[in-house]
Amino acid sequence: MALWRLYYHIVWGTKNRLPLITEHIEEQLYEYITMKSDELKSIVHATGGIHDHIHLVVSIPPTLSISGYVGKIKGSSSHFVNHRLDKVQAFAWQEKYGVFSLGFKQLESAVNYVIRQKDHHYSGRIIPALEKYDDKD
Repeated sequence: MALWRLYYHIVWGTKNRLPLITEHIEEQLYEYITMKSDELKSIVHATGGIHDHIHLVVSIPPTLSISGYVGKIKGSSSHFVNHRLDKVQAFAWQEKYGVFSLGFKQLESAVNYVIRQKDHHYSGRIIPALEKYDDKD
């Protein structure tokens, strides 16, 4: 394979933006997404979010489409939560997602934004273009 350096900031929410990403499942969900990404030969640089959505900064190889990657991660992670973790209600992701391409110079800033998601939301210092989306967008 050729040399590749592709960086993406991907965002998607829980179905109907329900608060399904609880403290109880968050760490295991993020670990699963990283493990599944490794299987897909993708590199997770950062994972973060709050109760109703998730952000990833990830490098996806050119042999895999972005939509293919997101579909595999969303499908397998919801299956993982529903069949392997104790949860209060059924877990599902919304159909849509947002994706933003990054250059290498933007990577560190994107990683810092994602790993500090809770701080950004609780203090009101979010980047609106990266946060406002739903199934109507």
